Amino acid sequence: MPPIDGHRRPRGPYTVAAALLRHLVPPALERSADLVGAHDIEILAAAPELADLVPPGRATIDARLTDDERILVPAPRRTLRLANGITEFVRDAVPPGRAVAVYNVAEADPTDLELLDVMTRRIPPATLAIMSYSDGPEHPPDNRDTDELWAMVDRSMREGFLHAVVELGERGMARTEPGGARWWSFAQRTATALGGLGRTAEARAVWDQVRAVSQDPAMHAASAYGTAMLDARHPDPERRDLARARRWINEAIAISTILPDPAERAFKLGFDRNGLALIELRHGRLDAALSLVESAIELARELGERHPLHRMVLLANRAQLLAALGHTKEALEDYAAAITIDRAFPDYYVERGNLLFKLGQYEEALADYERAMRAGPPLPEAYYNRAELRTVRGDTGGALADLGRVIELDPGYLDAYINRAGLLAAAGRDEEAKADVTAGLALVPANPHLLTVLGQLETAAGRLAEARTALDVAVEGAPGLAAAWGNRGVLRYTAGDVEGAVEDLSRAIELQPQPDLYVNRAIALRALGRDAEAEADDRRASLFS
Repeated sequence: MPPIDGHRRPRGPYTVAAALLRHLVPPALERSADLVGAHDIEILAAAPELADLVPPGRATIDARLTDDERILVPAPRRTLRLANGITEFVRDAVPPGRAVAVYNVAEADPTDLELLDVMTRRIPPATLAIMSYSDGPEHPPDNRDTDELWAMVDRSMREGFLHAVVELGERGMARTEPGGARWWSFAQRTATALGGLGRTAEARAVWDQVRAVSQDPAMHAASAYGTAMLDARHPDPERRDLARARRWINEAIAISTILPDPAERAFKLGFDRNGLALIELRHGRLDAALSLVESAIELARELGERHPLHRMVLLANRAQLLAALGHTKEALEDYAAAITIDRAFPDYYVERGNLLFKLGQYEEALADYERAMRAGPPLPEAYYNRAELRTVRGDTGGALADLGRVIELDPGYLDAYINRAGLLAAAGRDEEAKADVTAGLALVPANPHLLTVLGQLETAAGRLAEARTALDVAVEGAPGLAAAWGNRGVLRYTAGDVEGAVEDLSRAIELQPQPDLYVNRAIALRALGRDAEAEADDRRASLFS
């Protein structure tokens, strides 16, 4: 395989991926069209020039919509999904024993850096040896005109290549007249991408710049909405400023209300009311949020067949609110309507599956999780949720396999380590459980769930001091975590502190009654001579069977 120049300047995102795919897809098609078809989305996202060879079998409706109708911005994690899909294709398509050299890696796009990391981790060197070099020939300055830059920004935004959107969007803003239509297109996407990457201060600065150079009402409405969402959607709840978000979204609504074009007014006003609904949801005012979403759905009816993604999002948001308010039948109807609009969009299969899971409709939930898995590149959340379902149904082996798949796809998925460690500990596979605890604590030190499992493992190994340290920190960090109190109760009994064991187990039962907690407390009560209370606990435990 020839060496690959990884420099992002000539091509942009997935320069390395495209070179690999151009080399591997044609012979792979001759051997197995099914292998190529199973990875159509990721192949075409990285190498759209292969569209003549790889027909899009699972395309979302986004591809056939006009620019103003494409409202969905892929989450930053989408590139990890693409990287895993490309990696699995390369692993299965490359003849074993091959090697590839990539140079100019220091100048590669983040999509390629992520891909190289995933391929190095997931493809055995005996299959494909990957050699990366930071140095290489220099490239001339970027002299592309604004039309070329815009084409790359537009593609990158649609695919979720947010780092490229920022870099190229800022370059486009610098080369266009501030306040003009093309400048606004660059600015809007740059600010949106910055927000998606969590670069909130930089995004706010771009929205401020829009307000400084423009008197266009639509630009001001959009920038007010974008600024509001920086606070309302901040990933850290402690850093959300919902009062400030409300001020900005009210300004957006006030401007959208007076937009002269009826269709633009209906769309923008519905969009803004949906944003205000999110703020109400963050405040816990579900009825107010539902009323706003329903008003947005009414406005969307004025748009006819236009803006299908807008309607899809509104229906799914109403479904989420209806489910939270206990109106499950109506919620399922709305999820079904949203899914009908775009059957290749995986997110709402997962959300509907979660609701079906809570309702105890396990077969239907399983079907939705597996539809989400088939709809696009590898989706860790779908496997994680299927693992939870399999755990509830007693399929420990299946749950462990799914959690292993999650961790293979995303080694930073903390909850997968927590759940797998717990299952392994319950199965007596203590060394494997300890390895997961260690890996999880490396991601989030002092995580109470992992410390609870660690305390259980250390108790079983007779390391009581270490167990007590772990469980004390767990209880202090999460006083509402029943398992931490229960495990500390077992530890205290083992250490001879029977009164303390009863105290901790009683607290665990208050938080979350479970048969094993009653059984363990009954043992401790008998040790104290409190036989009547112990028999009562035994009876309570038997009621769970």
